[in-house]
Amino acid sequence: MLDPQRDGDDDRPALVICAYDVDERGWDPVEDLSGEPWNPIGARTIAVAGGEAVALASVLSDHLADRRCRGLLLVGRTRRSDAFRLQIRAENRSADGHQRIDGLGPGMARATAPAAEIVRAMNTAGLTVDASSESEEDAGSYLLYRVLSGLADGPETPAIGLLRAPENEPDAAVQRAVKTAAQAMARHLSPLPRARAN
Repeated sequence: MLDPQRDGDDDRPALVICAYDVDERGWDPVEDLSGEPWNPIGARTIAVAGGEAVALASVLSDHLADRRCRGLLLVGRTRRSDAFRLQIRAENRSADGHQRIDGLGPGMARATAPAAEIVRAMNTAGLTVDASSESEEDAGSYLLYRVLSGLADGPETPAIGLLRAPENEPDAAVQRAVKTAAQAMARHLSPLPRARAN
């Protein structure tokens, strides 16, 4: 899914950031008129637009199948807290919560993003955040489970997390929170192997 023409000379690991709700306006990956997405130190971001959950899960999984992609940060909203929430697990449930996604899959999947580092970084930035095992019945929990349960076995598991902003949090605070969480994740991404000379 990564663009080899654009990414061929970039040896930084990729971090996908996806605000999965098509109506979400709090996260804008482009900071200025250059049209280039914001990047944390040591990584490059790939912005994936929100959309229908089943199709979006497939797009995100395709990105993570590329070994140059080392992380995924899902961005959404919560109605259950006045603080930011870092969801650290997801249940095997459909987006509406009424049935299992996969009859044979595990009942729960645990996020692989460095939760303690993200919480510490956000608190240092003056943002109140809680790490929570509580799933919410929405596309975010569905996507988190689908992506985690679909990971291929291998020595390097990508960092995958779900950051939720309070429902009425201003866009500027959401921007700051996403950047802070992404930078904390980027510090833990393994570097890409060096290209071999021919």
